[in-house]
Amino acid sequence: MHEMPAFLLDREDNKEMIKELTEKKAELKNQSEEYKKKRNELNAEASTLAAKRNELNKNTKDLINEAQEYKALRDENNTKVKENKALRDEVNNKANEVFAKIDQIRAENNLGGPSIKDIRKEIDRLEFAQQTEVLTTNKERELVGKITELRKQHEQKKQQLEGNDELKALLAEAQEIRDEASEYHNTLSEFAQKAQEYHDKMITTFKEADKVRAESDAAHKEFVHFQEKADEQHKLFITAQKEIRDIDKELRKLRKGDADGKKEAARADARKDAEDIFDKFKSGGKLTTENLMALQRSGFLK
Repeated sequence: MHEMPAFLLDREDNKEMIKELTEKKAELKNQSEEYKKKRNELNAEASTLAAKRNELNKNTKDLINEAQEYKALRDENNTKVKENKALRDEVNNKANEVFAKIDQIRAENNLGGPSIKDIRKEIDRLEFAQQTEVLTTNKERELVGKITELRKQHEQKKQQLEGNDELKALLAEAQEIRDEASEYHNTLSEFAQKAQEYHDKMITTFKEADKVRAESDAAHKEFVHFQEKADEQHKLFITAQKEIRDIDKELRKLRKGDADGKKEAARADARKDAEDIFDKFKSGGKLTTENLMALQRSGFLK
């Protein structure tokens, strides 16, 4: 039994390797497409999250700008509160000077009890508390009762002093000054209320900005997660593509070797045919033109 020539054995090995590599290449192509598809899906999700994050960041910026506007308005109204407070206090100081004169006359005329100035100051204090503080219904009712009682005392004192012409004139002057101070006080209270409203809006808007910023941070965290996953799939895709290129190189080498093997096999067949023809000739057989051409092609005749 003749052994198979080495080049034929190599040829069979090449065929097996080509088959294995071709199958491996097909498998890698399928995997590569899966990696590519998954990468694109993850990138699309990352893009959606990036758009959401950017929109939330814009909303956060808009809310902060809005809150800063409220802050500026609050500060502006607080400045007007200070201005009107200074004017009110200046006018009140003038009133106190008048009341000091009234107290002097009261002392000289033995008019006892709380001074009309002290009663007026207490009325102003309680009225300010009523306008600026948050009170329960009971507390406000109690406060209104005190103010009403003090006003009665003030009127009584006023009547006691009105019998004195000098006191009467001073009381009229004091009342006029108090009315001017009251105007500043009312204006002050209006600005104070506006300042508080803008302050509350500022705090609410800053809190909303913090909430939206937290949502933006969460969206960014998700974006990074999907981006990293997409990068992983891209690396797998690149690796698979490189392996496919390496297999293609190897297949080109093997197929070139397989082609050379086929040529060698053809030459061997031609050589064997030539030997058979020549043996026939030596045995006395006649050679045809085709036989001679076969001998020439095989290289048997040189």
